Amino acid sequence: MCRLFGLTAGTNRVKATFWLLDAPDSLEAQSRRNVDGTGLGYFGPDGGIVLDKEPEPAFRDRDFQQAARQAESSAFVAHVRWATAGGRTVRNTHPFGMKGRVMAHNGGFGSLARLEAELGPYADLVLGDTDSERYFALITKETDAHGGDVGAGIAAAASWIAAHLPVSSLNAIVAAPGELWALRYPDQHALHVLGRPEGEELHVRSATSSVHVPDLADAASVVIASEKLDGENGWRMLAPGEIVHVRPDLVVESWIAVPE
Repeated sequence: MCRLFGLTAGTNRVKATFWLLDAPDSLEAQSRRNVDGTGLGYFGPDGGIVLDKEPEPAFRDRDFQQAARQAESSAFVAHVRWATAGGRTVRNTHPFGMKGRVMAHNGGFGSLARLEAELGPYADLVLGDTDSERYFALITKETDAHGGDVGAGIAAAASWIAAHLPVSSLNAIVAAPGELWALRYPDQHALHVLGRPEGEELHVRSATSSVHVPDLADAASVVIASEKLDGENGWRMLAPGEIVHVRPDLVVESWIAVPE
């Protein structure tokens, strides 16, 4: 099953190399179990979306590994794919960009024709064949309908899908510059959140190596991921139906938005 990763450092620009490549259960490690594509989405200095993605596993994708080491951003979304809807193409590889935001999804649902009818003109934002990108288009539509409130848009989109379509999982991460949202729904797959204060260095030791990451130690950050990437304490599992919003000041808000 696909795996999600999101990170924000608020107003600071950082690298996410540790979580993407060096952590004990990094996205690169997870790509050996999810081999249908790897993608990294982040924001340039001007706030523009940068997407680096290929229908190849991260452990074989040199471009992903280079981007994971060099990219700096106030927020990241990464994804390793186990394809369920849509073929192995770049357009079907997560994450997706739409109206200044980046999104990735873990799960699936049926009856795409019914969802496309609900999208109306927002269906024109969809470039590929996946249910996930259509889910993002519905989030975008509902966000616009709620005056730009992304959390309300996610809640409305997930609630509509849950009420009208057969669902396995709607777990999703959405990012804007310096800001992050995540939904876990229902309880089919895990999604965790971890807050890291400024000055807390990532330092993982094993019998053969030591990884020291000063970049992330220089700034506070919040991580959201399908798996506890470093195996340490401090991760919290989101409740079913819970949305987490990490604001630019790194205050974490959460609420049950999609009741079971």
